Amino acid sequence: MRKYRIKGGIPLSGAVDISGAKNAVVAILPAALLADEPCRVENIPNIKDVAVSLKLLESLGAKVTHIDDNTVEIDPTTVGTCEVNDDLARNMRASYYFIGALLGKHGRARVPMPGGCWFGERPIDLHLKGFRALGAEVTPLENDCIEVCSNQLMGNSIYLDTVSVGATVNIMLAAVRAMGMTIIENAAKEPHIVDLANFLNTMGADIRGAGTDVIKIRGTQYLHSATYSIIPDQIEAGTYMAMAVATKGDVLVRNVIPKHLESITAKLIEMGAIVEEMDDAVRVRCSDTLQHCNIKTMPHPGFPTDMQPQIAVLLSTAQGVSHITEGIWENRYRYVDELRLMGADIEVRGNTATITGVPQLTAADVMAVDLRAGAAMVIAGLAAEGTTEIGNIRYIERGYENIVNKLTRLGAEISLIEVPDEA
Repeated sequence: MRKYRIKGGIPLSGAVDISGAKNAVVAILPAALLADEPCRVENIPNIKDVAVSLKLLESLGAKVTHIDDNTVEIDPTTVGTCEVNDDLARNMRASYYFIGALLGKHGRARVPMPGGCWFGERPIDLHLKGFRALGAEVTPLENDCIEVCSNQLMGNSIYLDTVSVGATVNIMLAAVRAMGMTIIENAAKEPHIVDLANFLNTMGADIRGAGTDVIKIRGTQYLHSATYSIIPDQIEAGTYMAMAVATKGDVLVRNVIPKHLESITAKLIEMGAIVEEMDDAVRVRCSDTLQHCNIKTMPHPGFPTDMQPQIAVLLSTAQGVSHITEGIWENRYRYVDELRLMGADIEVRGNTATITGVPQLTAADVMAVDLRAGAAMVIAGLAAEGTTEIGNIRYIERGYENIVNKLTRLGAEISLIEVPDEA
């Protein structure tokens, strides 16, 4: 069993470079299937979810060529099946994007229900509503799989009952080669939605309105080759910003788009941190005691749910009482029990966590219960007094590239250790 061992209490200092966005790349890699020629994708983070996505592409018959550690070329012209590998797909939530991509290109997809982090039920009813509106037939199969088929997708107006990133992406993928115009209303506005649209437009698609709540897609029958670079990861950037604040450090977070970080920056400043924005970097400093604040997670441009566990660590040592209201997922507080082991005072009722600040977190043996909860445990370990060991780090590796090396360069005492399973 592999763990992270962290000696806390050391202020982070220096510069860290942010990798490509996980939430963008897991949509863009399946989108390459829609092309009629090979595509090159750059600034790909070296994380587990990317490795699974590339294996899924290869299992379908696509040719994947690694140009370097962060660049791949994908040739979709060799795809020979529309059935997604069961074992691989259940390793990550974003495997459902292969439904939209395969349906859009080949008119058929057979995909198992996705895996990944569990925050409660993950229904894909809005995805299926969108596919049906485009003229597809959806058939439930055994072993929790679905098959989606259509002889010819036709553009349509689709209203999403709730804002859904996954449904917005999947409908975009299916509609990009449909006949006529598709209009998605109440669409998600996250930066990775815009990044996907930009990638598809680079291949010759006609998508307008990405980043607003109305996206218009005029279908095209041919998509050519393209070279595209993934945007920086706003959640990785926000995580390192939180690490700087938690350790009372001074960190330059490079290769970011500051506008994507505005909701995170605003809360850190409210808590007492100093954030200096530059063209493609932010400098984060903090030396004073943190102040309490209230946070509600919301769809973009609101405070991101993927930063909720990390900010909870900061509020655990802030003066006074803070409240977090989770507005996206119903079961995102599973990390609270782990944080309590380190001395945090948190009470959860429904979708609200009440956090009473304590003077200092103390080291403990804890577990990563999901990706962002794992990042929160790393932040807690960096801030705590003593040596913390974090297990189940496979979750963290799903979304953070070279986290041990990056933190070591910032002065942290963190190491990857092997522990016998029986321990």
